[in-house]
Amino acid sequence: MRAQRGFTLIELAVVVAVIGLLSTIAMPLAQLNVQRSKEQDLRRALREIRGAIDAYRQAVKDNLIQRKEGATGYPPRLEDLTDGVVDQTSPSGAKIYFLRRLPRDPFYPDNSALPAETWGKRAYASPPDAPQVGDDVFDVYSQSEGVGLNGIPYRSW
Repeated sequence: MRAQRGFTLIELAVVVAVIGLLSTIAMPLAQLNVQRSKEQDLRRALREIRGAIDAYRQAVKDNLIQRKEGATGYPPRLEDLTDGVVDQTSPSGAKIYFLRRLPRDPFYPDNSALPAETWGKRAYASPPDAPQVGDDVFDVYSQSEGVGLNGIPYRSW
């Protein structure tokens, strides 16, 4: 008699069951890693933009940038941080740049939107608990309705 080769139906079913079990364990961990990575990107982007806004304000205080009458000294648009602002102390009219590029909000759902459109903007005159757009950009926040792994909504970061 010849020895039969191959796998039995029971052996194949056991292998499929083990693979299914492993994938059900791995999927939540992969999703958690994706969320954690996006949260790190959000923290980094907020820190970078807020640092650039503060640097812009300091440049206004140091009289490097011309301050318009009645203005707060914060940038009128987020794009001014990357487009540059004329240095009024430079005889050649050189520009001061505060960011190389404007980062996107990693939780914003539309990938085709411009980076400045992905952020919620708060004007200097608006209260922190009800941010409103105004004549300047005092702060930025995520427009996501989600909640972070730390239990704090992304809008509050």
